Parts: sequence; C-alpha cells; structure tokens
Amino acid sequence: MNRTKTIIILISVLAAGLATTSYAWATPSADFYEERGGILDSWGVCRTTAGGEDGFYQISKTGFRPVIAYESLGEESALAYSLGEQIAAQYPDRIQRAEAIFRFVRDKVVYTPDIDQFDYEEFAQNADEMAAAIDQDGVGYGDCEDSTVLLAVMYKGAGYRSAITVGQGHTAALVYLPKYKRTAAVFELDGEPGWLWAEATAKKNPLGWAPKEFLNAEIAVYEIGDEEIDWAEPPTTPSVAITKTGGGGTTASRPFPFFGIMMLLWFMPMFRRRRRRR
Repeated sequence: MNRTKTIIILISVLAAGLATTSYAWATPSADFYEERGGILDSWGVCRTTAGGEDGFYQISKTGFRPVIAYESLGEESALAYSLGEQIAAQYPDRIQRAEAIFRFVRDKVVYTPDIDQFDYEEFAQNADEMAAAIDQDGVGYGDCEDSTVLLAVMYKGAGYRSAITVGQGHTAALVYLPKYKRTAAVFELDGEPGWLWAEATAKKNPLGWAPKEFLNAEIAVYEIGDEEIDWAEPPTTPSVAITKTGGGGTTASRPFPFFGIMMLLWFMPMFRRRRRRR
C-alpha cells in the first residue's frame, strides 16, 4: 500500500469517527490529494511540508506564517476552538484556565513521529483533527507541530492571545499571561513582556518551561489573529521573542540571524524532535 493510500484511509477513519460523535460539525479536511509529491488538503495546504507558499507553516527564506492554524479559527472554528470555550467556562480564573488547557493537550496528545503514524517524514494535523481524535478515543497522536497548533487554537477559544514559534527543528506555542508567577522564563514578544512558552511534548513539562537552547536567543514568532486561509506572503521579518528573567530583566541575547535560520528551516526536515524537561 503506497503512502497516499495510507493517508486517505487514515483520514477516512477520522471522518467516520466524527460522524459518530456529538461534534459532527468539526472540520477536518474533507479531501486529501497528492500533488508534486506532497499531500494537500481541501484548503490547498500541503500537510507534508512546512515550507513554501502552500506549506502548513508557509516558511520562506525570510519569514513564516502558520496557515494551518486558520483551518480551525474564524469562520472555520469548530471542535478545538469549542474545547477552549468549554474549559474557559469551567475555569473563570485566567491562570487556572491557562494551566488546564496546557494540561489537556500535554496529557492527551501522545508524542508520535509522523513517520510511524503516516509513513511520511512530515505530516501536520490541524487542531480539529487532533481534537476529534481526543474526543473519540480519549487520546490523540502527534508530534510537536500537532500539539502546538492545538494549543494555539484552544487558547484563542478560551480568550487568550496565542502565538507559534519556530526554531531549529522545533515548534512550540506561546500564550500571553503577564500575571503568571510560576515560571522563571518569561518571553518578550516585540518588546511586550508576559508571554509563556507552552511545551506540551513531554508529560512532566509545566506551563512556562522552555528548552534551554531557546532561553538565551531571539526566536521567530507569529501571533495568531483573525486571518483567512490564503496565500499572503509571510512577513519579510518575523516577530521576535526574547527571554526575560523572573526578576523582569531581559537576558543577554545573541543577534538573531533571520536569514540564516529561515534558510535552515527551509531546507531541513521540520519539527521531529521531542522536547523533554531536563
């Protein structure tokens, strides 16, 4: 069985599962097709590559735009966004709510390399596809971009500002929670402090923990807003996040090589490393 047929069968199983749940209105892609060696969804987003104008993160030589998140936001909002709304209703306190959303994704998404699940080195799932699997089976399977996109969308549904960051071989979510005191690593996004790293790929990670290689460097970030699924050019210069210490001072940070990092992301296999708490 070739890889395209494997993908189609897996998505067909997912769609059948949705039809048997109370969330039949959730919106995974209705159709997948192969084009130029990649697998594209019904929005025209290529799920098997992060780079290029149709890539799920639209990574270019100068910037990126995580277009796959918009398959579950705005007019496309469905199950994942609704899960964020449901948790918001359960937790009026914003700090408890943010922690509850983080635990939900951390505990219910089992880290699984794409090659093991889809027979592709890379295959991104959108937030509703992940949420539907969790709703049906109590657990979802995915790697770092899958949990990242789910977190970013659920945080939006729960009333938070959220963002997605990319680094060398990794991606994670950020959530804006300026009053959070339970972490020493607070990020400043384009000069605005109060952003927390949300790293859900290991079961012991708390909200705010970040891999040490991202604590003393500027990183490329894209804040999730009200945007359409289109092929707008990514910004020529990404937004920048840098770490702030627990005491409020900005850490020393080396100059950020935008062009070099984006070129590296463009040519290297993306987002397969699991991040563990040390």
